[in-house]
Amino acid sequence: MTTPSWRIVFFGTPSFAVPTLKSLLEGPDEVIAVITQPDRKKGRGQRLILSPVKETVLQYASLPFKGRAGEGRGVGLKKQEIPLFQPERVKEESFQESLRRLDPDLFVVAAYGQIFPRSLLEIPRHGAINVHASLLPKYRGAAPIAWAILRGETMSGVTIMKMDEGMDTGDILLQKETPIGDDETAETLHDRLALAGAELLPEVVAKMKRREISPVCQDPSRVTFAPPLRKEDGRIDWGREAKEIHRQVRALYPWPGAYTSLEGQLLKIFEGAVREGRPGGKTGKVSWVGIDSVEVGTGKGSFLIKEVQLEGKKRMSIRDFLAGHPIAVGTVLDKS
Repeated sequence: MTTPSWRIVFFGTPSFAVPTLKSLLEGPDEVIAVITQPDRKKGRGQRLILSPVKETVLQYASLPFKGRAGEGRGVGLKKQEIPLFQPERVKEESFQESLRRLDPDLFVVAAYGQIFPRSLLEIPRHGAINVHASLLPKYRGAAPIAWAILRGETMSGVTIMKMDEGMDTGDILLQKETPIGDDETAETLHDRLALAGAELLPEVVAKMKRREISPVCQDPSRVTFAPPLRKEDGRIDWGREAKEIHRQVRALYPWPGAYTSLEGQLLKIFEGAVREGRPGGKTGKVSWVGIDSVEVGTGKGSFLIKEVQLEGKKRMSIRDFLAGHPIAVGTVLDKS
C-alpha cells in the first residue's frame, strides 16, 4: 500500500536547518513553501546576508518566477514552484492567510527562530513538527548544543516533537542519541546533529502517515534550559577547574569563542587540553612554556593552550604565536 504525498511547508533559518530542508526536497513529499528569517545587514559595510536556508533554496532553483500577489517571491525547484516567505513576524495575519491558501498537510520546523502562535499551528492538517538539537526535555531553548557541552554531558541527540505554543514543550515523537566526544566542539556536534535530524525526519513523517507513532509527553522533572549565548559567556575565569575551561573552549566554538587577555589585549583560545596530574598553581599564571602549548594554572589542575588568536591578528598555533609573541613563565593572563 502506497502512502500519500503530503504538502509540506518548511520553516528554518541557520545552517542546522539545511540538511532537513534537503531531505524534504529530495523526498517523496511536496514542499509547497519555504519560510526563513528576513535578510539582515551585517558587518562594517552593512552587506545584506541571506540565511543559509534561503541560499539553499536559491541553489536548488532552476528558473525564478513571480508568485501571486501576497505569496512572496518564489523559485523553480525540481519542477516545483516554491514560494519563499520572509516575514518579520509569523504572527502577521497576512502571512498566515497566505499559508492557509496553500492548504498544507504539515509544517516542518528546524531552528526557525520564532515561537509559533496557536493560530499558525492550527493551519496544517496534521499539525507542526520540530527538529530540535537535544534529547528533550533537556536543553529547551536557543543553544542546546553549547550548553550540553558546557555542562559536561556525555550524550546528546536530536528530538522530533509535535509543536505546541510553548518553547520546545511539545510531545516527543522520536529521538536519536549520539555520544559527545571528549574533544568535540559545538561546531562538530552541530554538524552531526543536523545530519541526524535530517535522517530521522523521513521515518517520523512516514509513521505519521501510517498512524504508527505515539507521542510521549515530556517529563517535567527532567527539564533543563539552554538560553541564548552572549559574548561575555566566552570570558575565561581561570579560577574554575581546568576541565570546565576545556568544555568552555569547545562549547563556545565557533561563537562567541572563549577568550582571555594577554598584556591588555584580547586573546581568543580555539584549542586546548587539560593537563592531567599537574597542580594548578596560581590561577591564570603561565607555569610552563613548551613548543606546542602553554600551561596555565586554574582553580583545579592546569590547562594547555594550543591554538590562539590575538586581537587584530590571524588565528594560529601556539608554536607560530610564540615565534612572534614570546610568553614568559610567570605571565598572568586576564590580569586586572
